[in-house]
Amino acid sequence: MKNIVWLIAATILPLPWMALAISGRGHHLVETNPIPVSIIAGIAIIGAAFILSWGAELSERDIPRSLALIVLALISVLPEYAVDLHFAWVAGKDPAYKAYAIANMTGANRVLIGIGWSLVAIVYYFKHKRDHIPLDQSQGLELSLLLLATIYSLVIPLKGTLSLFDAVIFFSLFLYYAGRAAKGNKHDEALGGIAGFLDHKLGNTARRLVILLMFGFAGYAIWLSAEPFAEGLISTGRTYGVDEFLLVQWLAPLASESPEAIVALLFAFKGKGSTGIGALISSKVNQWTLLVGAIPVVYCISAGFWGPMELDHRQKEELLLTSAQSLFAAVVISDFRFSVKEALVLMLLFITQLFFTQEWIRYVFSGVYLLLAITLLITSKVRRQMLWNALLLRKAG
Repeated sequence: MKNIVWLIAATILPLPWMALAISGRGHHLVETNPIPVSIIAGIAIIGAAFILSWGAELSERDIPRSLALIVLALISVLPEYAVDLHFAWVAGKDPAYKAYAIANMTGANRVLIGIGWSLVAIVYYFKHKRDHIPLDQSQGLELSLLLLATIYSLVIPLKGTLSLFDAVIFFSLFLYYAGRAAKGNKHDEALGGIAGFLDHKLGNTARRLVILLMFGFAGYAIWLSAEPFAEGLISTGRTYGVDEFLLVQWLAPLASESPEAIVALLFAFKGKGSTGIGALISSKVNQWTLLVGAIPVVYCISAGFWGPMELDHRQKEELLLTSAQSLFAAVVISDFRFSVKEALVLMLLFITQLFFTQEWIRYVFSGVYLLLAITLLITSKVRRQMLWNALLLRKAG
């Protein structure tokens, strides 16, 4: 009975905002009452996140875990795609919006690591009294692709453009990632909680249908809720005089990244820290390949020409800092463990940089991240081997 109540409650939570959005009244409310919109849409995202987490667990019965995490990441990252590709499309008509597209993408990626990854380890520590999350060896695939994508991303701020050639590289990395994930092993352990309840009650055909319905319903709810949630937060921030660039870079990503963060925290709370951090690693690979690659494609289609998106000094600095943070984070977990101390370092470095807006500070933090990454590689044979495996596209772990 408790499992049924949880299922019903999670399904009901997105319905109020979905009804408003489908009826057309939601758009008007964003303009006139942004705070209530953010609350109602945020509740919808929370309900959808619960459904996504159960669907992802249940889907491991039929597809490999890595592929299940890719599907979960693709659905939960829909809000970020909706917001960032909107900015990229408008940038094709109005060059001023290029800054917003890059700001939102870099902000989303840094929030995901600095807040999302860190909170998973912290929640896992306080709930289960373990000072580190052991990563599953199968997650070596995600780690390898994250390292590869990050190493290539360091080239972009150096050349000062984001082009269709970059899109081809990033899309190729994602396709390789998805292809390898599809060949992994299925989950054979007993499931617990809601996923275990459904697995016990349903046959194979019914289970697969329920998984599709859960992913479809949750994905649609997130798609309808994410942009109004972000717009409501931004409108509220404007009311109180907060800088618009900072709102686009930090407040909107906090909203759009919330579905995947909530899903990962639910996994950590249930003792599945490896699955939780794995979901966020998959989301990071997803954003660092598909999303970054999609920006110049959408920009070129909108602009009507096939030239590269030129980056100004601020955009190059933000990309360099984001790439440096990504490299450090990838190296940190490349020994297949993520400790609460490492999580606190990632969070502290992220939060500290928010208090400084000077150009030279971004270069300082980039240097700190790169120096820490190099230090870890020098002092850890396991991490060096992981990086070498990634560069050679070898099977990790």
